[in-house]
Amino acid sequence: MLRIIDARTGRPTDPAPLRRGLTRVEAYVSGDDLTALRVLLVADVLVRTLELGGTPVWELLDADVERSELRASAAALGIRPFEESRDVGQALGAAQAVHVVERGTRVPGGVVLAVAPVDPATGPPPPGTDPAALRLALLAVDRAEPARLDPRTLEEARATLTDWRGTVAGWARSPSRPVPAEIRNRLRAAWENDLDVPGVLRILHQVAAEPGLPDGARFETYAYADRLLALELTRDLGAPV
Repeated sequence: MLRIIDARTGRPTDPAPLRRGLTRVEAYVSGDDLTALRVLLVADVLVRTLELGGTPVWELLDADVERSELRASAAALGIRPFEESRDVGQALGAAQAVHVVERGTRVPGGVVLAVAPVDPATGPPPPGTDPAALRLALLAVDRAEPARLDPRTLEEARATLTDWRGTVAGWARSPSRPVPAEIRNRLRAAWENDLDVPGVLRILHQVAAEPGLPDGARFETYAYADRLLALELTRDLGAPV
């Protein structure tokens, strides 16, 4: 069962207290910089986690900036679109609200998921940066910790992503095997523990090195985890060796 730390109380909270009841995830941003994108990314991961657990979700964007450029940048990072009208939520009878905000932002009522900023000293990503590598670099840092996106960090993320995509494509040539129950449980325990995405990434590194694990099971494990990560890890299937 998913538990997140409510920034209001400091206590673990169930963001979906009603079984199969609707949860409203509302992202608040006041700029169009990397910190705003990080807030939207955390909200996106929360939505994906809730959906993997069978909870219906309504995503709402509350932004104090011109939205078109922000939406374009978010889409490039694989962040799904957020609605802007509250009328939909009222019609669906949303029973729970989770506000995803930059740390220190005040919002009305509901559970608050606080996100640390991206270090402004790093500046914008260099031109030509792979958006998926940027997404991975942000996912690799616990949301409660400031993220530093220097060139070395982005290059390491790009190299990891390239390696994983090529390796996954190679594993896909082996007979398919189900995700081992023990690994599936570890993955779910990580992302249900306050959205511990860095923990999910560590498990994937361990799976790649696990001796005796069939390659078909490794492939299915990475494909399963990518439902949360949205890194297009299976993108290179069928590409020339």
